[in-house]
Amino acid sequence: MKSLSSYFIMIIAVMYWVFRVIVSLMYAMGKEFICQPLDANLEIAILFLTIPSIIFAIRRNLIAATLYFGMYAAYFGTILYNGLTGEVGATLTTTDSTSLFITGLGVIIPLFVFLDIVLQKSRFHTPDRKTDWYFENEKYDREFDKRADRNQYKIK
Repeated sequence: MKSLSSYFIMIIAVMYWVFRVIVSLMYAMGKEFICQPLDANLEIAILFLTIPSIIFAIRRNLIAATLYFGMYAAYFGTILYNGLTGEVGATLTTTDSTSLFITGLGVIIPLFVFLDIVLQKSRFHTPDRKTDWYFENEKYDREFDKRADRNQYKIK
């Protein structure tokens, strides 16, 4: 992660994960909160699977970003789709619109993480003969250092 936008997207993803943990804890304690989990058991499983997905997405792993986006799109996407198509003609209450917004964030944030990793140019290393011999010659550097240590001449 070399760009500021990548750091920003991952920080937002971690903050959204913490928010979903708080939502699950509030639901488990039986207290009212801004939104409720769609399925408590599935939400907890997704929260635990999100931890390695985010860690590997930080390390720029495309498979982890795909898994992260797929999980969240499958979990939040159906509710978002039903909320947008079923509620178009009806009036939305404040709680419905808030939960619809939070659900939308659950799809948009992993999409941004996925697109950030896919569109990153530094993910691929193209071999360059002009510079790779210099930066990838640790074996030669070590042998040269050993020879240099043995060639200590005494001045009389």
